[in-house]
Amino acid sequence: MDVYEAVASRRAVRAFTDRPVAREVLERVLEAAAWAPSASNIQPWRSYVVTGRPLAELKKRAAERLAAGDPWDEPEYRQYPPELKSPYRERREAFGAQRYGSLGIARGDLEARQRAASANWECFGAPAALFCYLDRDMGSPQWSDAGMYLQTVMLLLRGEGLHSCPQMAWAKFATLVADVVAPEEGLVLFCGLSIGYENAAVVEPRTGRAPFAETVEFID
Repeated sequence: MDVYEAVASRRAVRAFTDRPVAREVLERVLEAAAWAPSASNIQPWRSYVVTGRPLAELKKRAAERLAAGDPWDEPEYRQYPPELKSPYRERREAFGAQRYGSLGIARGDLEARQRAASANWECFGAPAALFCYLDRDMGSPQWSDAGMYLQTVMLLLRGEGLHSCPQMAWAKFATLVADVVAPEEGLVLFCGLSIGYENAAVVEPRTGRAPFAETVEFID
């Protein structure tokens, strides 16, 4: 697949089939993704790939915790600024309106929105998940490195005919993930990444992007 095609076709898929993803494919993708850039080549990411029974157990525990109404884990990082200013606030609101509107969920129906959001912890049906950690001592530049690594993983997955969905939502259940993957001491969970084959029977609207001139300026 051409790199431009991989970039254009990559999106957060929220409906997967249960078709297994071969381990050799995941290994090939992650070995290649190791070439993602990082400052001074420190490669601050640590990935754990979960499939099969361990992933089923993680999904089960997450569902039980949701059903019990247990509170989320105390966040170890802030997903968004407390006061999201323009134009970022409007972009986020537009995404929410499109996402939940496509599911027929009204803006004020918080219960229905929560039910839809709970699909995050089912990995949207995906048969594989990657959990990306960083050392707690790392700073903002290293978190940026992890983002470049994850983007590289997602584009390589497209090259293999696979789709993915990055999910910071898993940080809300970090203790559950830790029970399954047993991460090394001193790591913080950044996000999960659901991986699998798209369920083409589920039609999802593609989220648009800001006009080119809003985000890019040429200085000649």
